Amino acid sequence: MDYEKLKDKVDFNAIAVDAGCSGNPGPMEYQGVYLGNEQQLFHYGPIRGTNNIGEFLAIVHALALIKQKGWNMKVYSDSYNAILWVNNRKCKTKLELTPETQKAHELVQRAEKWLRENPQHAPVLKWETSQWGEVPADFGRK
Repeated sequence: MDYEKLKDKVDFNAIAVDAGCSGNPGPMEYQGVYLGNEQQLFHYGPIRGTNNIGEFLAIVHALALIKQKGWNMKVYSDSYNAILWVNNRKCKTKLELTPETQKAHELVQRAEKWLRENPQHAPVLKWETSQWGEVPADFGRK
């Protein structure tokens, strides 16, 4: 990442998140990295889900980690849908509940509950991929 080019646009004391999914639905995973040094802070999956669910869960995971550690940080995501879902505290997935997708649904319910119980949380900002390049948490599968 070109830190010099982005220094006036991006707060590097932040967590960048992203999800990857092979198929829709399919094996889904997500991760978060610290922007200051691109160190992976967390990774989850794969489980059967969708990319949008993964993006949503990644944001909530980052928010919960920030709160748990007492960090003063922001979260960056490249997903408009996931940011909207977090702001509304509701994941609007159409993923059918099956035995294979049950874990994803359980995690969504847990994330929604966390958001309801923690309405004041770190800011969630849009990562501007077209201007800044891929979010540093990207899985590189495009």
